[in-house]
Amino acid sequence: MNKLTRRSFLSKAAGAAAGAAVASAFPESVMAQVAKSSSKKPNVLFIMSDDMRVELGCYASMFNAKTPNLDKLAQTGVRFDRNYCQFPICNPSRTSLLTGRRATVTGVLGNTTAFRDVHPNWVTLPQLFKENGYTSLRTGKIYHGGMDDPKAWNIGYGVAEGFVGAGVPRATEISRRAGQIIPPGGMDFTKAGNSDRLITLSGNGEGNGDYTVADTCIKYLNEYKDKPFFIGCGFSKPHSPPAAPQWCYDLYKLDDIELTPDFADRPTVPPGFPKAAIRPRNADLFIGRNASRDEAKEVIQAYLASISWVDWNLGRVLAELDKLGLRENTIITFVADHGYQLGEKGKWSKAGSLFEMGTRVPMMICAPGMKGNGTPCTNMVQSLDMYPTIVELCGLPTQKENEGKSLVPLLNDPHGTWTDPAYSIWSEDGKTIHGTMIRTPDWRYVEYGKDAINGTLLFDVHKDPLEMTNLADDAKYADVKAKLSPLVREYAAALNIAAGA
Repeated sequence: MNKLTRRSFLSKAAGAAAGAAVASAFPESVMAQVAKSSSKKPNVLFIMSDDMRVELGCYASMFNAKTPNLDKLAQTGVRFDRNYCQFPICNPSRTSLLTGRRATVTGVLGNTTAFRDVHPNWVTLPQLFKENGYTSLRTGKIYHGGMDDPKAWNIGYGVAEGFVGAGVPRATEISRRAGQIIPPGGMDFTKAGNSDRLITLSGNGEGNGDYTVADTCIKYLNEYKDKPFFIGCGFSKPHSPPAAPQWCYDLYKLDDIELTPDFADRPTVPPGFPKAAIRPRNADLFIGRNASRDEAKEVIQAYLASISWVDWNLGRVLAELDKLGLRENTIITFVADHGYQLGEKGKWSKAGSLFEMGTRVPMMICAPGMKGNGTPCTNMVQSLDMYPTIVELCGLPTQKENEGKSLVPLLNDPHGTWTDPAYSIWSEDGKTIHGTMIRTPDWRYVEYGKDAINGTLLFDVHKDPLEMTNLADDAKYADVKAKLSPLVREYAAALNIAAGA
């Protein structure tokens, strides 16, 4: 695989935000027609990953992870190059994705609120399939850890196979940095510095988190191949602590890893940026301590190795799907819950990041018969669009409460007109909105605090894809702010409306 140079990265990143062409009208999706005219309902294999930014071989990425199975999957469906999560941490983003509602409407603004406690009657995506004749099965992390949905699954509810806390391996393994044996059950990763230990898994990782998730999914495929199924297959990596077999580490040479131009050894607010844009303490890696350049490269290597291990396990699942002859009647989706920062501006996590790498996430939809299969889509879309899209593809009842927008037109014409922007929000206290972001084909704009009292960010995504220069206070861009600010404030206001409902 060719190495991505910084110049080609900047060129690709800017080019990927190009405008869309004229739309075409398409009839009802092929899969939905099949679902209505035949007793053979289309299956759904719903695959997720945790903390995975757009660092795949098939994306224009900074470090170019080696992901042959995801790359091949992207070639068989539609790869969405500009997809954004609604909140850059696990629970709110997954709640939004699985309910088809914005975080400003769910009111789930942190990792401690179980959405069923506040919305007992909402119908989630896997629940809808369960209620419409499908066997709904879970393996790994789909909802946030410890907050599974009892209404969602026929099989798999509450089972923690492949997921222990943040994905700590169960088997005895080796800590790369300290050369220390990790006891069965894992180690305490809550102490400062422990979360960025680099773990080497023996063999191919047998008996550990994501290997077990894939094994369970393969078991489900064999047991339920003759019945319509919805399988939620949730991989935990590359969530910290980074863990992968040695051969995955060997795919990446430390000398080949270039740190981002805005790398800092600790969270750093650049000149001209509002203080609110950067949390002063990292949440996942290098917690409470500075990152040396050498250690930063080691952690990036481990992050990439973890992605390659996810890709390898996903490949095992897809190989079994093909072996069983299920591919032609199965919709395969892949999405991550949120993005991640790897040292940009000294940040080593997703929490609080309303920057591109914190909110942009990989998403692919592979539905047999779609006219756009094999063509990437550069329109702005959102993760909450996944729910209504799968519902339409399978001919299930439309959920009028969904705030997402079906992507079926883009599955048939990836270059079709699509005018909707993407939004993400952040909350520090789990109650109020700390920041609100809007992403259009040309701009990323963020307001911090009510009426932007804590500052604003504005980036030209074509000229400045690495977000190095804040244009918010430049008078030349006052008209851009005037157009985007009302949209941001209207979006954020929905939280207050929901709270008063």
